[in-house]
Amino acid sequence: MQTVKLVSGATMPVLGQGTWRMGENGRQRKEEVDALRFGIDMGMTLIDTAEMYGEGGAEEIVGEAIAPNRDQIFLVSKVYPHNATRRGTIAACERSLKRLKTDRLDLYLLHWRGSTPLAETIEAFQELRQAGKIRDFGVSNFDRDDMEEAHSLDQGLTTTNQVLYNLSRRGIEWDLLPWCREQNVAVMAYSPLEQGRMLNNSSLKTIAKRHHASAAQVAIAWLLQQGVIVIPKSSNRDRIQENYAALDLTLTDADLTELNQAFPPPQKAKPLEVL
Repeated sequence: MQTVKLVSGATMPVLGQGTWRMGENGRQRKEEVDALRFGIDMGMTLIDTAEMYGEGGAEEIVGEAIAPNRDQIFLVSKVYPHNATRRGTIAACERSLKRLKTDRLDLYLLHWRGSTPLAETIEAFQELRQAGKIRDFGVSNFDRDDMEEAHSLDQGLTTTNQVLYNLSRRGIEWDLLPWCREQNVAVMAYSPLEQGRMLNNSSLKTIAKRHHASAAQVAIAWLLQQGVIVIPKSSNRDRIQENYAALDLTLTDADLTELNQAFPPPQKAKPLEVL
């Protein structure tokens, strides 16, 4: 598995597994645990979750899935904005660790901005880092101005920004993505397939046919070639295997030109999109 080196020096896999919508139905627990373990066995050892997902249910699923090989996992979770006070962040992290059955997170993110001053959340992150309960911290759904504020407060320790980014949501390319690259802040792309809504695009399907691949593989490969980390979510073994195979797909200049025509890059600044 290819990796990205974070500003802290830690390495993070470029392709992982998302868990949004997991842990919401007890009848699906076995299938969800099995899917995560299948992906881990293939090499997709980056697991992204959050206390919001299933109100802790997804973290419990992840905790069960990673138990046999925790030391091989790069584990990411997120704190709710309404929990993001100094004390609240530390308490939320403790609850997440308990559900995940682990003693540390590899990366802890503020899920989105709320009313708590950002400086307070960053203080809590730094305290958790010093205590060894998290190895790195970052943010999610932060636009450029938010990132600039974080950068002014965090002593250069914010390693990651997780945002909505895919072929049909390219707004971050105007200024947020270049800024993150300049500051060595890793970008994680959530909802890389737009929840499947863009996979019937004719250009995407044509390019996929040329490469004997699927439209989903082309969409993931395109993101990987943008230098971002990708976290597709699936509970289906065939889909997970398909996602993993996107690592071996290299799009040509002609492919990229065709994708730019089908999914035009931004021509001006626009507010950060979220799901």
